[in-house]
Amino acid sequence: MKATAIGMAGFLLVLMALAIWQGVFKDGLQTSGKQLLGFFPILVIAMLLAGFTQVLLPRGLVESWLSDSAGWKGIGIAWIAGIITPGGSIVGLPIIAGLYKSGVGVAVLMTYATSLATLSVLRIPLEAGFYGWQLTMLRVGVSLVLPLIAGGLTMLAQRFIIP
Repeated sequence: MKATAIGMAGFLLVLMALAIWQGVFKDGLQTSGKQLLGFFPILVIAMLLAGFTQVLLPRGLVESWLSDSAGWKGIGIAWIAGIITPGGSIVGLPIIAGLYKSGVGVAVLMTYATSLATLSVLRIPLEAGFYGWQLTMLRVGVSLVLPLIAGGLTMLAQRFIIP
């Protein structure tokens, strides 16, 4: 996490220097501030969701339903959870971090992350508005198996590749 923050800060400094050089630094700050104000409530809610998920998720439930030993049962739960999670990645990523700290299995987390990215039910009407129902349903249909493949491949990697 620290290396990511350092890398992002370095990239930000480069962008800020370019903005100063081009004379648009103030515009960049104003635009960033507006975006921050718009996303701030969602970020706070997402972090609170992640924290409460982490402390409230019973160990027994994690071990029997969501651990690496849960197998396809956990993958199926994660597949559905990713579909119904509102807010996309901005909500899902903190939840994934909280679940990981709670002991949820890596294959389950990979399934959830892939399902969230490809099948979130909230994006379907938005996509249909942009490029129509036919293309949207084709994309969703093709994407239905991707989270299951991601979870299955993660299980295989853990078993055979990663000691």
